Parts: sequence; C-alpha cells; structure tokens
Amino acid sequence: MSTSNIELPAWVEVILIPILNIMMALFFAGLIILAIGENPVEAVGIMINGAFGYDEAIGYTLYYTTNFIFTGLAVAIAFHARLFNIGGEGQAYIGGLGVGLTFLLLDGYLPAIVLLPIGIIAAALFGALWAFIPAWLQAYRGSHVVITTIMFNFIASSLMVYLLVNVLIMPGSMSPETREFQQNAWLPFMHELLAGIGIEVTRTPLNLSFILALVCCVLVWIYVWKTRWGYALRTAGQSEAAAVYAGIKPKKIIIITMCISGALAGLVAVNEIMGVHHRLLLNFTAGYGFTGIAVALMGRNHPLGILMASLLFGVLYQGGAELAFEVPKITREMVVAIQGLIILFSGALALMLRPAIVRLWLAVRPGGVPKHG
Repeated sequence: MSTSNIELPAWVEVILIPILNIMMALFFAGLIILAIGENPVEAVGIMINGAFGYDEAIGYTLYYTTNFIFTGLAVAIAFHARLFNIGGEGQAYIGGLGVGLTFLLLDGYLPAIVLLPIGIIAAALFGALWAFIPAWLQAYRGSHVVITTIMFNFIASSLMVYLLVNVLIMPGSMSPETREFQQNAWLPFMHELLAGIGIEVTRTPLNLSFILALVCCVLVWIYVWKTRWGYALRTAGQSEAAAVYAGIKPKKIIIITMCISGALAGLVAVNEIMGVHHRLLLNFTAGYGFTGIAVALMGRNHPLGILMASLLFGVLYQGGAELAFEVPKITREMVVAIQGLIILFSGALALMLRPAIVRLWLAVRPGGVPKHG
C-alpha cells in the first residue's frame, strides 16, 4: 500500500518525525564518538551543558538561533510556492548593505526610536529587492530560480567586497569595514533590557532581534495559513493550472513570495549588523543562509518546526564549540560532521521513517481508514 498520499496529524509531521530523525542522526554520531574512544553520553552532556548550562551559554545559543529562524522562514515561505530560494546568503548580505547605508547617512540626525525601525525596514527592503530580480527572471523569462539565486549569492559577495574595500571603508583603516555606527543605531542587548528590570545576566550577543524573529514566526504562520494571500500562495505551489483556473496569477505569486522570502533573509542583518557588530563588514552572514535550507527542511516548512530546528542548530553551534574545547579528541571538524549527519537524516532522508509511522498510525487510529490528500 502506498503511504505517500496519506495524511498524518500536524504534530506527527512537524514534531515527531523530525525528532526521530534527529535521534537517528545522534545515534550514528554517537558511534563515531565511540570509535575514537570517547563516551557518547558524556559528549552529549557536555554539549547540552555548553548550550544551556549557564546564562552566557543560553545567550549565545539564542543568538545563533535568531539567524536560523530568519533564514529558515525565508526558505520555507518560498517552498510553499514551490520555489527553492537558496539565495538567502546573498539576500542577508545585501540586507546588511541596506542597514549600513541607512545608518551611515542618518545616525547623526535621528533618535534611536526613529532610526532603529528605519534600519529594520532597510534590511528587509534591500533583501527583498535582491530577491526580486531572480523572481522576475523566473516569472517572466523562465530562468530557474535555483540557478539565479546561486549566482546572486556570488554577485552579492563581490559587490560587498568592492564597496567595503573601495567606497565605504573607514578612512585610514586597513580592515574592509565601515566606521562604527553611533549608539543610537545599536539594537539593545537582551542583558541590558533584563538589567533594566533587575535581572542580571552575563553579557552576550543576544539582542532584541530574537523577539523580532519570534514575531516573524507568528506573522508567517498567519500569512501562509490564515489569509487569502497565503491560500493563493499554497494553491499556486500545489498546482499552477488550478491556480490559473481559480483566477490566481502565478507570476504575481512568484514575485510577491520571493520578495517576502528575501525580506526575511535580509533580517539577519538586524541581528548581526544592528545588534552585534555595529558596523558593516565582510562575511557577517557566516553561512547562515545556507544552513537555513536545512532548518526549513527539518522544520517541515512550518514556523513551529523551524523554531525548534533553529534552536537545535543553535545548540549544535554553541554546544559544539564547548564540546570541541572540553574534549580535544572531538575536533571542530567532527562537530561539523555531526551537524552534517543531522542535515542528512532530516533533509535527504527526511521521509525514510514516514512509511513505518503511517502504517503504525493506521493500525492504532479509530476506524483505520486512510485519509488521502
């Protein structure tokens, strides 16, 4: 019996199956750790403690999580329209350019309460504009969005190198970066906000953009599943012919969806440029755009799943660094290999367990009649 068209409850698709995939990945990662003579259980304990064991670790974990939420949502919303946007890295980069240009021009004139919202809008707008070009090429010229978004990642990188080396570099500096923004352009750190209500925690890069990321999760859920625009998006993704028959314009959907996707990716700059570095510099995206693809796949393109997957990768980044420090035999490269195993089981092998789970579900659910989607 074919199980591919049988519906499962959302909690099974979004939560249970990804958790089982992660457990399988950790099992094989444990075998690798065991093979080099270390205790896998102890290694997991060190990683978890390094991610959640003290306030500084939690701050760094949530800081990484913030970037993964933005890029995961960017990939997910495009995927619902059957668009594979792998240009999040470039869109985030250009989002940073928008923030940098805005603050270099305005940070001497506007107060923080006005300047910070303008910076957030600039990050989203520049990211959307960078995604608009591949979207237009896909909609009106038939250029495949996968190819064009890959190309635009490289174009964005080259453009940023040129601008930071030749145009925006701080006078007299040997580093390709702008001057530091004035403090009215700095997004508040979470430890500063918590200190304002009497809670003292260690200083970390975690800043107010984490709240923005959570808000984006809610907004994406509302847009995709609770509005007529989201219904049109999902209809065009499921069947272009059906969308046209229903009066939906697929080309318009491609443009709008890719621009929203690019805007979400551009918000990485809010965390990195406005919240942490306070200047525009090279390579601040650090691969977050590419990791967002795995986050979206692991989270089944649902905001709740993406939030959980982002937290997991935040744990892997922060806890993995702690593990490599505490256990010399487990190098940083091995931590990357563990991340790769999780991506493998949650991405390429994401549906490997689904047939067995479907058969189990049909055996235990009342009536036992499969629901076809």
